Amino acid sequence: MAKVNPGRVTHAYDGQELVVFLIGMRINKPWRVRQWWPTFAAMPPMLKELSVDPDSGLLGYRMTFGAGGPTVIQYWNSTDKLYAYASDPDAKHRPAWARFNRLARKAPAVAGVWHETFVVSRAESIYVAMPPSGLAKATSTVPVTARSDRATDRLAGEARRADTAAKPPA
Repeated sequence: MAKVNPGRVTHAYDGQELVVFLIGMRINKPWRVRQWWPTFAAMPPMLKELSVDPDSGLLGYRMTFGAGGPTVIQYWNSTDKLYAYASDPDAKHRPAWARFNRLARKAPAVAGVWHETFVVSRAESIYVAMPPSGLAKATSTVPVTARSDRATDRLAGEARRADTAAKPPA
């Protein structure tokens, strides 16, 4: 079990770009396991492939399960790297996507897939009595201080850091 930080922390990230990529699958006909299982089983090897490559651009991820199926929340340091992985013929994504499309043509509407990509200019977070989780696990943590006690303060601090990083030294 992950170690719980008993205090209050927020994420720390000084990268140039932060991309949140949501990808999910909806299992519409759960009794047709042979048609949806390959799609379901394709994600863990992709995440492993990305996680062991420090240059992949993947900062971290979290998998959740809802009523319709799984969702993976991914944090990336670049849209270019995200799209490069998606189109890389030597990576695990391309064959998995081709397999999904073949199965979808043979058994329409058994399972669906979706994704959403967000380029984040500012992000605010707080974690209280939590192990590293979400964006903080994908990046790093810093204690919440008097200057970052409120959500508005943390967002303003993020904006100040972004403005400082964007301005060349005088």
